[in-house]
Amino acid sequence: MKKLFVTLATFSAITAGAQTIESGSHSTTGYVKSDGTIENSSHSTKGYIKSDGTIENSSHSTIGYIKSDGTIENSSHSTIGYVKNDGTVENSSHSTVGYVKSDGTVENSSHSTIGHASGVKKEWAAVVFFFFKF
Repeated sequence: MKKLFVTLATFSAITAGAQTIESGSHSTTGYVKSDGTIENSSHSTKGYIKSDGTIENSSHSTIGYIKSDGTIENSSHSTIGYVKNDGTVENSSHSTVGYVKSDGTVENSSHSTIGHASGVKKEWAAVVFFFFKF
């Protein structure tokens, strides 16, 4: 019983504050923690989204930025996309590449579901699914 309790406590500590990133078929592909840490399905850190919008890889090198107006930039501050208030995700040419719905469903430009990110900020979900491969 003690071993079970320790296992459950450890699992709860690992997943506390983390939102699951799922594929379109609901298999877990990763996690986004409340502090912006992005992990794969094995809980290995793949990147970070800082409170100031800076996006870093696992080595803490800056790979991009999320601006307060929803603009997504690469490390050179070149615009690579936009996340609109309604969840529409556009590339740098303002062509729609997908949608992040209010329930966390992520769709491609044809409205086919490509994933789920319930409880994840829409800008963070857009970065994970459309702009940066962690």
